[in-house]
Amino acid sequence: MSGAAPLVLRHPDAASVAAMTAGRLLAAVQDAVVERGVAHVALTGGSMGSALVGALAEHRQRGVVDWSRVHVWWGDERYLPAGDDDRNDTQNDRAGLTSLGLVPEHVHRVAGPDTSASAEESAAAYERALREHGSGLWDVVLLGVGPDGHVASLFPGHPAQLRDDALVVAVHDSPKPPPVRVSITIDCLSNSRGVWFVVSGGDKADAVARGVAGAPAAESSAAQVRGLERTLWLVDEPAAARLV
Repeated sequence: MSGAAPLVLRHPDAASVAAMTAGRLLAAVQDAVVERGVAHVALTGGSMGSALVGALAEHRQRGVVDWSRVHVWWGDERYLPAGDDDRNDTQNDRAGLTSLGLVPEHVHRVAGPDTSASAEESAAAYERALREHGSGLWDVVLLGVGPDGHVASLFPGHPAQLRDDALVVAVHDSPKPPPVRVSITIDCLSNSRGVWFVVSGGDKADAVARGVAGAPAAESSAAQVRGLERTLWLVDEPAAARLV
């Protein structure tokens, strides 16, 4: 498997994971802006995604970053109308994303059924946006991991999991509701200087162990994603319980 080998960083609890990852992300974003003039970050949803955004919003050093030069994306989105409580961007907004000082045009949201005819149309539009901004070469991709080993909306054994003919795909019949989603593909997620898995909870321990060990695709989507320079697993002790 290509990409950087996984490095596991253990933290005592979920709050520590969020706080430490926020500090790490601020530094990575500042480095990218200084070195390349712009930073591209893919955010994640779920409880840890919101906790991380909240920690960023509350961080005392957040003002060091020139947020006008930062673009944020989402690794996946539920195909639901704008503002729906179950959308990742809605949850991140409420956690504090809108307080960071990002340029609204640099916050790249996946269109829902209120503004697009289908998930396929939304996926195609998101792919066009990615290609306009460098074909999805990320500075940091943040990913949560489900107990089944899925990342973004790429579920082990699902037809969308190993699509390599696109940067973004529509996902139908998701095993986790809602059934229709839009997801960035494994190859595109891996086209990042850094891939950071942010995971907490004992219910994720098996998935973390499989992901770190490089399990096959049928068992873990997480194991298929690695950063070009760094692959970090930022986990709390319960999530790390099955690591040897």
